[in-house]
Amino acid sequence: MIEFREIDRHNFFEVIDLTVEEEQKTFIATNLFSLAQAKAYPECICIAIYYEDSLVGFAMYCIDAEDHEYWIYRFMIDKRYQGKGFGKAAMKKLIDRIKEDHTHRVVYLSFEPDNSLAKKL
Repeated sequence: MIEFREIDRHNFFEVIDLTVEEEQKTFIATNLFSLAQAKAYPECICIAIYYEDSLVGFAMYCIDAEDHEYWIYRFMIDKRYQGKGFGKAAMKKLIDRIKEDHTHRVVYLSFEPDNSLAKKL
């Protein structure tokens, strides 16, 4: 079962060590950069994605300051866990979490146009 957990002193280094396949690295900022960005943009929410007790991914989302809608700015599954359905399950759970805010009706996913897997997701 997919679970979201806060990023804290107990999992910080594990989260920043998550990585994607070499050919995917141009599609997403590192988790370290994203955590630093969230410090400067406190509206951004960073979460660790777990399957049971295994850390499998990372996401960052927020209400955008310009259009005032939800954006999923970062979403990644570690290369060791890709292709196992964790991405799809975590994205569904994240969208369900965002939908709890009934004042917003749109969720955007930020991705590089060449990232065909993100486009399908």
